[in-house]
Amino acid sequence: MKNLKPNSQSEIYWGRSNEWFIVLITIFFSGLLFQFPRIFNFDPEFFYPRNISFIIFPMLTIYVSWRNNSSFNNWILPFILFITSAIFINLLPGNDTVDVFVLSCIHLPLFLWSTYGFAFMGKKWKDNNARISFLRYNGDFFVMSGLIGISGFLFTAVTIVLFELIDLKIEEFFINNIASWGIAGVPILASFLVLNNPSLTGKISPVIAKIFTPFVFFTLLIFSIAITVSNKDIYNDRDFLLIFNIILIAVMAIILFSLGESIKSSKNNFQMILLFLLSLISILDNLFALSAIGFRLFEFGVTPNRISVLGSNLLILTHLIIVSQQIFLVLKGSSNIKSIEKRIGEYLPLYTIWTMIVVFLFPFLF
Repeated sequence: MKNLKPNSQSEIYWGRSNEWFIVLITIFFSGLLFQFPRIFNFDPEFFYPRNISFIIFPMLTIYVSWRNNSSFNNWILPFILFITSAIFINLLPGNDTVDVFVLSCIHLPLFLWSTYGFAFMGKKWKDNNARISFLRYNGDFFVMSGLIGISGFLFTAVTIVLFELIDLKIEEFFINNIASWGIAGVPILASFLVLNNPSLTGKISPVIAKIFTPFVFFTLLIFSIAITVSNKDIYNDRDFLLIFNIILIAVMAIILFSLGESIKSSKNNFQMILLFLLSLISILDNLFALSAIGFRLFEFGVTPNRISVLGSNLLILTHLIIVSQQIFLVLKGSSNIKSIEKRIGEYLPLYTIWTMIVVFLFPFLF
């Protein structure tokens, strides 16, 4: 670490001048990449679906690699993957009407997130504790990014309205030349705040997850009952199945971040029981979704969308079963919270492998 002192007190630690220099440089280049369609007259509909991830993750990797004083060997592989992925996705023909192209664009950010995670963890990327720390960092990162984004939106709205009061229309200029740079800089600024203030920001995502766990549980329970009496033909509704997958991923995230809070209090049986029930309902709903996907495959044949959804569901289902089994063992008193962490960390590379298959192999298979 480069003489950086993460905050362990109640006040916000704002870093040192040399770190701010790196933060501002990376924000500048992120904003520059965001402006490429306007600067070089690129088609935004071509550029952003393919390259939005490259506006975020390479600059984040540079900042984190510098902050962790990573060796050349630790950050060169991620950048090789970034460059290779950028060349591949920009040479890939297709548009939003081509399923395999859309799948590649959707899964590419997940693959680049995994690549960023590799750089974030450095030499400890095989260590389960490092993987769990990376997941917790992401929870705080997304919450902090949301707070900064909301603040930026309010600032933008107030600024535009103020100038409209004196009959100056600055909306287009402000959004193109100021707000766009701010949007590109949000991930880096959020990462800076999270990494420099772990004792403050580290409490955010577990608390939010703990608050929302009961609401998610009862909502999913009511939804599971309602769907059995609904007239909705989910077996022939592709959009429903895709959205349902997103919901299951969100449920898995809530379970994981709630477990992080539970580690601090192994006697919190109510929370563990709630998580166990939530995982069981998610498993049942996942099986229901798998039956719908299987029906579509049998009835309408193989397509990249169906194979992608099937693979994602099988991954999530297996992970949910593993997590629920470990929670059950903890409730029985025959295991501990660390065993759940271990199973979570061990499974993460499988998601990375699946995203690589969808991004790079599906275009050749289909």
